[in-house]
Amino acid sequence: MVLVMGRPGGGELGAVVGVLREWQREGAVAQLHPGDVGWFWRFGAEAVGGAVRVWRRGGRVLAVGLLDGERLLRLATAPEVRRDEAVARRLAEDLSRPERGVLGEGRACVEAPGDALVQELLAEEGWGTDEPWTPLRRELGEPVEEPGVRIEVTGPGRAHVRAAVQRAAFDNSTFTEARWRAMAAGPPYDDARCLVAHDERGAAVAAVTVWSAGPGRPGLLEPMGVHREHRGRGFGRAIALAAAAALRDLGASSAFVCTPSAHRAAVATYVSAGFRPLPEVRDRRRDG
Repeated sequence: MVLVMGRPGGGELGAVVGVLREWQREGAVAQLHPGDVGWFWRFGAEAVGGAVRVWRRGGRVLAVGLLDGERLLRLATAPEVRRDEAVARRLAEDLSRPERGVLGEGRACVEAPGDALVQELLAEEGWGTDEPWTPLRRELGEPVEEPGVRIEVTGPGRAHVRAAVQRAAFDNSTFTEARWRAMAAGPPYDDARCLVAHDERGAAVAAVTVWSAGPGRPGLLEPMGVHREHRGRGFGRAIALAAAAALRDLGASSAFVCTPSAHRAAVATYVSAGFRPLPEVRDRRRDG
C-alpha cells in the first residue's frame, strides 16, 4: 500500500496525540512528543491542525510531523517502521520537494529520530546538519529530592503569573494568559502541569511545563526558564527538580529535555538536577 500524507481532519487531533503517546518508549531514541504538540497548542486548535502532517498506510498512522514555524518540521515515526525503506523514501521525498506542500523553497530543517532511515536518505538528497543539541534524561524510579523553594501548580486563576515568568525568561516570548488557556484546553494538557517557583519573598522566579505521555513512558520538560532578574541563584536547578518530581507523580518513567549544546549554563543546570547528558543530536538542514 502507498504511504499517503495529509492533515488531520476535524476531531482527529486528539487521536494523533494518542498515537504519539503510544510511540514514546523508555530506552528508545527520543522523537516528537505529545508535549511538543501540547506546547504548540498555545496558538489554538486551528493552528495545530494547520501545522500537523500525518502519513498513513492503509488508514494507519505511521508518521506524524509538526511544522514548528515555516522552516522546521519535527518528525516522529512508529517505532517498527523507523528503518522501513518504503516509508523512509516517501518521507524523504515529501520533505525534500516543495511542491509536496510540507516545507517550502529555501532553507529548512527536519528534526527526526537519530536512528531513523529517513536521516540517511535526506543526506543523500543533499541535506546537511544543523547546530548540535544536547538531550538530557533523568530516571524516575526513585523519589526526587526537594527543590528547596516553594512550588506552585498553575491553575486558571494564576495563569497570568506563569505567563509573566515565561516572558521574563525568554526575550522574544509572546506567551500570555490567553495562550496559557488555549494550551490548557488542548488534549495533551490532560497529562501536563505548569509549575512556578517562588523565592523567599514570594516573587515568581522560574517556571516549567511538564508533559506526561502516560504511565511508564518518558515525560518531557517544554519549556523551562528562569526570570532574567533572578538568575545565578539556583532557581533553574530547583524548578528542574520540581519538574522531575511532578512527572514522577504523573507516572512517567523518566524526565527528558533537549537544549542547544551552545547553552552550556542550561546543560549544567540540568546536570545539577540529576539529568544525564546523552549523545548530541543535530537536525537535518537544507540551505537552499
